[in-house]
Amino acid sequence: MKVAVLGAGAIGAYVGAALHRAGADVHLIARGPHLAAMRRHGVRVLSPRGDFAARAHATDDPAEVGPVDYVFLGLKAHSYAACGPLIEPLLGRDTAVVAAQNGIPWWYFHRHGGPYDGTRIQSVDPGGAVSAVLAPRRAVGCVVYAATEIESPGVVRHLEGTRFSVGEPDRSLSPRCLAFSEAMREGGLKCPVEPELRSDIWIKLLGNISFNPISALSRATMRQMCLHGGTRRVIEIMMNETLAVAEALGCRPDISVQRRLAGAERVGDHRTSTLQDLERGKPLELDVLLAAVVELAEITDVPVPTLRTVHALCDLLADRTKEGRAA
Repeated sequence: MKVAVLGAGAIGAYVGAALHRAGADVHLIARGPHLAAMRRHGVRVLSPRGDFAARAHATDDPAEVGPVDYVFLGLKAHSYAACGPLIEPLLGRDTAVVAAQNGIPWWYFHRHGGPYDGTRIQSVDPGGAVSAVLAPRRAVGCVVYAATEIESPGVVRHLEGTRFSVGEPDRSLSPRCLAFSEAMREGGLKCPVEPELRSDIWIKLLGNISFNPISALSRATMRQMCLHGGTRRVIEIMMNETLAVAEALGCRPDISVQRRLAGAERVGDHRTSTLQDLERGKPLELDVLLAAVVELAEITDVPVPTLRTVHALCDLLADRTKEGRAA
């Protein structure tokens, strides 16, 4: 099995190291000091489950790699439309793209069935720009339940979780999903093939759609948001509105809002990825988390007043952040 990890950051390098440990032919595509360190010493993973190292090939030039069986996409979703020059050399006729993204994916309605089959979500696939680069037929969905961070160039600290749920848009147990799942398991990760992966998407989204934007607006950690009465109530409302949209699309995630909140509180003083991006002056990945669900609410005629309000505030915040980067 030949795998390219496009965007071998914290999650991508962790997955690449695990697949290399399983015997896959792994190629890590990255840049900067992290790439330089991986070229010199490979990837070193520090984990409560046991440290390990992997000397996979690392490069910033996908043309060195050529067509692969799988591309594990570790880029932020807002980078997908522009990744054509990077991913094109990696694509063969049957290459699968395993997209490890948060939020609503561009392929969500591909082979979905029902009245919304084939619908394009403009906030995540504007004008079909993402689908033009990442054909939905190549997509294998992936919901990440692992937490990692780059401790230093070439060194990934695994904090918790090893589950990477995967699934086909058409809900089939395809050979490509099963083969990828097996390789991930051989590398020490959990990788169930979920026919109803969309339920996993909504379960994870419950936290991302509420905690991520509120953390950016308030600069608060997970624990602080849970313990503040007013903010906790806003988050509860956002989660309930999100569940109403999911149900209108025929998806009923098997989790309660209170259980989701309790799990978030246990995480402690963790700063969400959106807050970290804000602090570093990076683009905020909120279209796939928040704008997409507001758009789906419009499509399904579900009232989501709190989601709309938070989206408006975050839209302004994103604009101000962009102005700051340009200054």
